[in-house]
Amino acid sequence: MTTKHTYSFILLALLLMLCFVVNISLGSVSIPFTEVFYSVLGHSENESWQYIIQDYRVPKAFTAILVGSGLGISGLLMQTLFRNPLAGPFVLGISSGASLGVALVILGSGLFGGVFASILISKWSIVIAASLGSFLVLLAVLLVSSKVRDTMAILIIGLMFGSITAAIVSVLAYFSSAEQLQQYIFWGFGSLGNLSWNELFIFFLIYLLGLLLALFSIKALNTFLLGENYAKSLGLNVKKSRFIIIIATSLLAGTITAFAGPIAFIGLAIPHMTRQIFNTSNHKILLPAVFLFGAIAMLICDSIAQLPSSDYTLPINAITSLIGAPVVVWLLVRQRKMVF
Repeated sequence: MTTKHTYSFILLALLLMLCFVVNISLGSVSIPFTEVFYSVLGHSENESWQYIIQDYRVPKAFTAILVGSGLGISGLLMQTLFRNPLAGPFVLGISSGASLGVALVILGSGLFGGVFASILISKWSIVIAASLGSFLVLLAVLLVSSKVRDTMAILIIGLMFGSITAAIVSVLAYFSSAEQLQQYIFWGFGSLGNLSWNELFIFFLIYLLGLLLALFSIKALNTFLLGENYAKSLGLNVKKSRFIIIIATSLLAGTITAFAGPIAFIGLAIPHMTRQIFNTSNHKILLPAVFLFGAIAMLICDSIAQLPSSDYTLPINAITSLIGAPVVVWLLVRQRKMVF
C-alpha cells in the first residue's frame, strides 16, 4: 500500500465518522448537536431525545454502514468473479429468492385462502421468509452450477432463477388484495430504521461471517482477474474459490435483503467508483476501500431520504437509484476502457 493510499484511507475514515455524526443529528425531531453528543454518551437530561438517538438513530446509522459496505463488497466479489462490470450482488437470484419468500408470506393468503393469516405480518416472519427464500434459490444455483465448469454459466443460471421467482411473485400478486400489494411494495422500498439493537446484533454476526470469507478470498480474487485458465496454472483451486466467493456474497446480500429489503444500485455503482478513485485492481486495497465508500454512500443516501426537519421519509431505494443510475450510465459509456 502506497503513502497515497494510506492518506486516502485516513481521509475516508474521517469522512465516514463525519457522515455518521451528521446522520444521527438529522431527523424529523430537531435536536441540538450538543444534546446529540450527550445522548450518545447516555448523559442527556432529556429522556425522549436520548431514546430517539440511542434506540432509533444510532441503530439506523449502524444499519446503513452494514448495508452499504456489505452491498459494495458483494458487488465487488461478483464483478471480479464474473469479470463483468455490470454484475451486482443480486445476479445469483438472491434478491429474487428473498422477494419470493416475502411474497409468500404477505401475498400468500390471497392465493391460499388465509393459510398464512396467522403469521401476517411480524418483523421476524418477514426476515425468516426472506432468508429462507434467498437460501433456497442459492442452494438451487449451487446444485446446478456444480454440474457446469464455466463461471459465466452460473451468471446465466442465477438470472434464470431470478426470472422464475419473479414469475411466481406475479402470480401471487394477481390473486392478492390491494392492501397486501401495498404492504409488499412498501417492503420493496427498503428500510434502514426498523432494527432494534438485538436484531442488529444478529445481522452483524451473519454479516461478519460473510466479510471474513470475502477477506479470505482476496488472493483468489486477484488471481481471477487474470482469467480462470491462468488461475488454474498458478495452482488455484478455482471450484473451491468460486464456491467460497458465492457463499460470501450470499451471506452479505441475502442478510441485507432479509433485514433491510432489496436496496438497488449501491452494490453495482460503489465498486466502480472505488476503482476509478483508487486507480487499482488490487483487492487488498479495493476491499477496505469499497467497505468505506459503501458505508459513506449509504449514510449520505439515508440522510437525504429522511428529509431533515420533515415528518416524511423517502424510500431509501429511490435515493440510491437516483445516485446509482447516473453512475451506471457513466459506466456504460466508459465500459470499453474498464479493465477486468
